[in-house]
Amino acid sequence: SLIGRLMFELPEEMGLIAVAVRQTQGKGRGGNVWLSPVGCALSTLHISIPLHSNLGQRIPFIQHLVSLAVVESVRSIPGYEDIELRVKWPNDIYYSDLMKLGGVLVNSTLIETTFHILIGFGFNVNNSNPTICINDLIAKFNKEEGTELKPLSADCLVARTVTVLERLIEIFQEKGPNGVLPQYYKYWVHSGKQVRLGDEEGPLAWIVGIDDYGYLQVHQEGKGVQSVHPDGNSFDMLRNLIVPK
Repeated sequence: SLIGRLMFELPEEMGLIAVAVRQTQGKGRGGNVWLSPVGCALSTLHISIPLHSNLGQRIPFIQHLVSLAVVESVRSIPGYEDIELRVKWPNDIYYSDLMKLGGVLVNSTLIETTFHILIGFGFNVNNSNPTICINDLIAKFNKEEGTELKPLSADCLVARTVTVLERLIEIFQEKGPNGVLPQYYKYWVHSGKQVRLGDEEGPLAWIVGIDDYGYLQVHQEGKGVQSVHPDGNSFDMLRNLIVPK
């Protein structure tokens, strides 16, 4: 990809962002194709993170910071705090816990002592098909609450996402996971939910939170709290969770 080639030819401090109007060759997790029609905010962002830093030691956290930044890009605007945009671990943006609105994909390459990270994020701002979009949520909120919030533009939300992400990374580098987790939990869909471990018949466990490395923590009767990793092949990340041996 163009941005993949460009990222090694730029000065260290310089971030690079590509914003797509339409995308037909997108890549999703596990080789899924990611199509982005008009009305989606879709971007690829390049950042550098030193290996010997709080975030460099916990690279899986980046996708959570990006998901949180997307949600905050809307919910940190005065008046828009109650728009039901949420994060679903590990990398989805949801309307409440009902419907997917967007997602995040992170690729990292370690060169000497620096992670070069390509972050792809996309979310549906203005297109009601095939699911729902942020401006639909705003219209619904206006109708229910009698407010007159204006629709938002994809450009504005991409810019806000990047600004919020920069701030979240700064906070993480200074304070570690605890600097950002309270905010993340405020917006995530999993509080008090149950999952099955291994497969459909697997043992039930309660979702507790995420650990210092960004993996999901679950509480299983008689086993205490364990961290679980996503099974890379599963379509629904939360359906098949693996307990590391």
